[in-house]
Amino acid sequence: MTIDTLTAGTPVITDSAGRTPTCPLPLDEVLDPTRYAEGTVLDLAGPLVDGPVVRDEVVAARAPWSVRLEKGQVLTIVDVGGNQSGDCLLFNADDTGERYSVPDTLAWQANAYVRTGTVLRSNLGEPLATVVGNEVDRQDTIGGACSKESNTLRYGHHTFTEHACRENFLAEGARYGLGVRDLVSNLNWFMNVPVEADGALGIVDGISGPGRRVAFRAEKNVLVVVSNCPQMNNPCNEFNPTPLRMIVTDPEGER
Repeated sequence: MTIDTLTAGTPVITDSAGRTPTCPLPLDEVLDPTRYAEGTVLDLAGPLVDGPVVRDEVVAARAPWSVRLEKGQVLTIVDVGGNQSGDCLLFNADDTGERYSVPDTLAWQANAYVRTGTVLRSNLGEPLATVVGNEVDRQDTIGGACSKESNTLRYGHHTFTEHACRENFLAEGARYGLGVRDLVSNLNWFMNVPVEADGALGIVDGISGPGRRVAFRAEKNVLVVVSNCPQMNNPCNEFNPTPLRMIVTDPEGER
């Protein structure tokens, strides 16, 4: 698949007030390597699961994105530039009161890490999605999402004007009537948060790379909300936010 067949998703940067994005960037600008740190390699890769492609978009660095997956459809997320954290929330698309639950997911599988085969469960203990492909040793769902408030606490008051994943979630979620009460603990695709021997969590250098992928299959109709992490102050994305590619395939064929 060539770049010409791709489309830009919602490749925009929200403002500090979390207002709905209105300024999409052209795709050629999103994929221009000179926009990123020197030496950045961009690898668009392709879907991890075969099937007709029903959506294929690139999300700009720091921007939000969302999609409704029909049951059986698969979303492949490509880490185009490497070590770019894709913070992610999942909801039952037909009843958003049912949403992704970290404790249910970890308790059912008795493991702290998300890997191939992990069933992503809801607050009702029901399967929302299953990880069907993963090219990184482990994916994180403990570290949580950054916010303006946490950035200010960790890195100084001068970061208050920098929008964060929480603001991206609110801006994108508003399109579906979601608000602050709907923000729950999330997944962090491609973010490296090891559990140390003493039980402490580390937010350390990434173990992903350009073109690495993860894919999950919807077990019911699922709303996926993603924040392409704007974080500029810790090593989760090497201080160099880069794009993500989102590919939805339908292994069960045309619908």
